[in-house]
Amino acid sequence: MANSKYEYVKSFEVEDEVMPPNLIVVRIDGRDFRRFSQVHEFEKPNDKKALDLMNQCAMAVIEEYPDVVFSYGYSDEYSFVLKKTSKFYQRRSSKISSVMVSIFSSVYVTKWKEFFPCKELRYPPSFRSRIVCCASIEVLQAYLAWRQKDCHVQNQYNTCFWELVTKGGKTEMEAQEILKDAKEQDRNELLFQQFGINYNECLALFRQGTCIFKMQVEDVVKYNKDGTPVKRLRRKASDFRSENIAGRSFWNEHASLLKELGGFSEDCVKINPDYIRSFLFESKLMPSTWIVIRIDGCHFHRFSDVHEFNKPNDKQALDLMNLCAVAVLEEFQDIIFSYGVSDEYSFVLKKNSQLYQRRASEIVSAIVSFFSSMYVMKWKDVFPMKELKYPPSFDGRAVCYPSAEILRDYLAWRQVDCHINNQYNTCFWSLVKSGKCKSEAQSCLKGTQAREKNELLLKEFGIDYNTLPLMFRQGSSVFRVKTEKTSILENSTSVGKAQTKIVTEYCNTIEQSFWEANPSILD
Repeated sequence: MANSKYEYVKSFEVEDEVMPPNLIVVRIDGRDFRRFSQVHEFEKPNDKKALDLMNQCAMAVIEEYPDVVFSYGYSDEYSFVLKKTSKFYQRRSSKISSVMVSIFSSVYVTKWKEFFPCKELRYPPSFRSRIVCCASIEVLQAYLAWRQKDCHVQNQYNTCFWELVTKGGKTEMEAQEILKDAKEQDRNELLFQQFGINYNECLALFRQGTCIFKMQVEDVVKYNKDGTPVKRLRRKASDFRSENIAGRSFWNEHASLLKELGGFSEDCVKINPDYIRSFLFESKLMPSTWIVIRIDGCHFHRFSDVHEFNKPNDKQALDLMNLCAVAVLEEFQDIIFSYGVSDEYSFVLKKNSQLYQRRASEIVSAIVSFFSSMYVMKWKDVFPMKELKYPPSFDGRAVCYPSAEILRDYLAWRQVDCHINNQYNTCFWSLVKSGKCKSEAQSCLKGTQAREKNELLLKEFGIDYNTLPLMFRQGSSVFRVKTEKTSILENSTSVGKAQTKIVTEYCNTIEQSFWEANPSILD
């Protein structure tokens, strides 16, 4: 494929490899899930269906990515541990965390109706993810002990709080005041004496959280003619609960965990959260630079084949991507411009953005997660007659550009790439549809220039490339434009009020004229 003069912008991309022998943990947390649970009327202090849905998403992650060998979750968070020899995405932090939060989000929306058949999903859920680099198996043990301790403390407090509010007649402020200095034993006594609840007999799902990992199980693979089952050993994800997931008695009895991660030599007695937090793999993006978050569809060649997208371009599929981009701009006010083509989208944050204190993992994961959820939610609106066969996923990365000129060169690079790919694909699929096999079509196009491709399309297929839809040739730009709304007052005078609206256009962003016509984008 031909290179353009804008290729130099790739030099600003920085790899974020997690070096071995660090163990990689991906922690996913619900983004503003307090509001989400209120809007969707989850039961307090625990909604079993909501937790079962989270567990189902974790199951899907483990089934999808063989390198994930252990997971632990409670409430709206889940931690996934990769095997110590993992080369998943070349151990690149942004790729690993974004693709896992993406599939988690997609499955959450896809499975919603199974767990809440009578509840409408009001708006797309989203999650943030981050990488924890555990320098040793002892750090991993301390991390898991910390998360399970947090599960217990949170659940015990919330159980007391909501009993006081719902049954004790207290206001939320009064309940907080009662529990402010209460110790663990005090909370246990409050539950038992005032509400007859033995905390230790509460559902283990709420108190202990859930572990999911794969084990060797005997499974029926087929039946003989006489009806007898044929069984084989296979690795299957299962959920477990234990009072101490970081204890030797639980961990060391599972051969798969010992093999892929290692064993615990002694029990974890003391937990120091600050020590564990020091292993967070966190990079802050350079201040006073333009942040670009680029997301790409994972294995979208297969996804488009399975869902029978039109070749070389499926207008509905592109419309769906654009709808998701518009939703992202509505959700994240710091995003000032986005450009998309095929299965990728680039989102530009304003230069002085302080979104998530410019922490790369949180910005990337939040945008990727929201985009993924929206893709699944909007699927039926765009493809009413087409079933979503399996949840899509996207990966993302953050890149900083120091000046508006280099940022514009980045966008120009993506638009040039759009043209090169679309022109090639238009020729390729025209040849395939005319009866050539794919290898023959590739041979015909090998070494051809843009002019030769245009001539081939016109002479062989009667297609004038320059008349094809702009969305296919130039991609989609989504941004805000300023408008003025005029209101008529009672005295018949008119008052203008400045507003902004989000538009989707198919324009040439390489030319200076676009930026002159829209100076507010980079202002």
